[in-house]
Amino acid sequence: MTGSDDDVRVVPAPSAPAVPGGDAFAEAVAVLPVLPDDEPGERYGLRTLTAAWLRGQRSDATRRAYFQDLAGWLDHCARTRLDPLAARRADVDDWTATMTVAVRGGGTRPAGSATKARRLAAVSSWYRYLQSNDAAERNPTLLVRRPSAAEIEAAARKAPTLSVRETAALLDAAEQRARRDGSEAAWRDAAVVALLFYTALRVSAITGADVADLDTEAGYRVLRHALKGKGPDARGYVRLDGDLCRVLDAYLAVRGGGDSPSGPLLVTTPHPHDPGRPGGKRLTQRDVTNILRAQAERAGLPAARSLTPHSGRRTVITTLLGNDVPLPKVQDLAGHADPRTTRRYDDTNHRLAASPVTDLTRIIARHRGEPG
Repeated sequence: MTGSDDDVRVVPAPSAPAVPGGDAFAEAVAVLPVLPDDEPGERYGLRTLTAAWLRGQRSDATRRAYFQDLAGWLDHCARTRLDPLAARRADVDDWTATMTVAVRGGGTRPAGSATKARRLAAVSSWYRYLQSNDAAERNPTLLVRRPSAAEIEAAARKAPTLSVRETAALLDAAEQRARRDGSEAAWRDAAVVALLFYTALRVSAITGADVADLDTEAGYRVLRHALKGKGPDARGYVRLDGDLCRVLDAYLAVRGGGDSPSGPLLVTTPHPHDPGRPGGKRLTQRDVTNILRAQAERAGLPAARSLTPHSGRRTVITTLLGNDVPLPKVQDLAGHADPRTTRRYDDTNHRLAASPVTDLTRIIARHRGEPG
């Protein structure tokens, strides 16, 4: 064990370099393929406008995602010798049909509904921005069929759910490894697993959290986080309890080396053989997925290779409802506006076990005659 990020084999996004922050958007856009170079001093060149489009997004997370998604489309254009300004719907349909995502071990798999919808939304936003600046005549994504919300939700519900015994085995394996190894990477991985399976937080909230978001509320330790679909300034919080706090505190202590760390809550660690990768970068959703699957494999879970961060959220909700925690309390933890949404996350076996049909049968049986 090296304790480095080599343990989880984090897979970089294909053809999508990281977006520098601040005023370095032009440098990031300069590496995008296909787009013609702007003339010196050209105010409305494609690369200048693309940098302005990225700069105008509401958060760093959105900028990173949109940059990667646009890079994917432009890479497709480069491979198919297509001018993106001359693209038609058929070209976007072809791209959508061939979309893949990188997986652990260096391979790829077909992109899911949510990934397709997000990539199309990003590229459509770019074309709309070009059109608003008279730099493009058409938006070839407009009539492309996008996965519906129901399709995306159905795909999310396919994420494997762990039993209570499996959840405990996963948490134990991750923490025991951290105690044996003692490295920052091992404690970070244990913290990732604990956050996923103790809070029901969405992965975007976990990867977007900063150390400064650790706080107290009414005497309880909490993690403050962004609320999905509520705007960039909307914030919520989730309570952190003993077992999770123990692992998280150990991670931050090892990472800080005696001092209190700052910046992102969960970060990459230095590569043991590459000084050009010093660590300290915010974890991505892909990093979290790789960490989760690696820890699940160590724990010997049958579903290890198909687990996703959403498995943690679904497992938390299913476990609580299956152990008679009132629906309103679970709904509040999950952040669902509609209790029916919370119910849809529940495992079918638990819903059947709690079905009132058994009560109905018992009530009627008291008044029926002997069968036969």
